Amino acid sequence: MIKILVVEDEKPISDLIRLNLRKVGYEVKAVYNGVDAIEIVDKERFDLVLLDIMLPGADGFEVMDYIKPLNIPVIFITAKSALDDRIKGLTSGAEDYMIKPFEISELLARVNIVLRRFDKTEKILSFHDLSINTESMEVKKNDETIKLTPKEFEMLVLFVRNKNITIYRDRIYEEVWGGESDYETRTVDIHVQRLRKKAGLKNSLVTVYNMGYKLKDD
Repeated sequence: MIKILVVEDEKPISDLIRLNLRKVGYEVKAVYNGVDAIEIVDKERFDLVLLDIMLPGADGFEVMDYIKPLNIPVIFITAKSALDDRIKGLTSGAEDYMIKPFEISELLARVNIVLRRFDKTEKILSFHDLSINTESMEVKKNDETIKLTPKEFEMLVLFVRNKNITIYRDRIYEEVWGGESDYETRTVDIHVQRLRKKAGLKNSLVTVYNMGYKLKDD
C-alpha cells in the first residue's frame, strides 16, 4: 500500500487531508512539526510527503533539506503564495507546490501525478468484484476478462483511484484525453455510459448534477 506522510501544524487541515487520502486507499501518517517530521522519515518508509512550510521546530525548507537525499518525493502545501516562495520551494527539490486554500480533488490529482512520475502507484487496483491491472491494462470481473477501450480503461482507473470523490467533467477530459482537443462534455458522458454497462457499475458510478461523476464505495 502507498504510504504518505502529512506534515501540517493545523490539525483541522491535517485531518481533512488524511481523511480524503484514506478514502481513496492510501495509508497515511501525520505529524505536526518539523522536528517530528525529520525523526519519522528516519524510522519509517514513505512514498510521498505532503509538507507545510510554516512549521514549528523546523520549517518546511529545513525539513526538505533533510528529506532530499532520501529520494522521497515532496509536495509543498502552504499559504506562502509569493512568487519567490514558489520558486524557492520548487528549486529546493519539491515535485509540486500547492497554495492554500485548495480543492481536495486537485490535491488528489497532484498526488496521483507525482506518484506516477516516481512509479509508486499500485499496480493492481480493486473495486468490489473488479480487479484492474494497471501494467497489462487487464480488467477482470469475477475472474472474467472485460474488454475496455484504452480511454474506458483510463477512466476506470481514474474513478477507482478517486473513489467517493466527485470528479468534474473537465478534469476527466483533461486526464483521459490529455487536452487532445477542445473539451467535449458529450464525449465524457458517452464513455461513462459505456463504462457503466461494461463494468457493471450502474449503481456505483453516479452522476453528480452539473458537476461530473463519483464512484461510490458503499
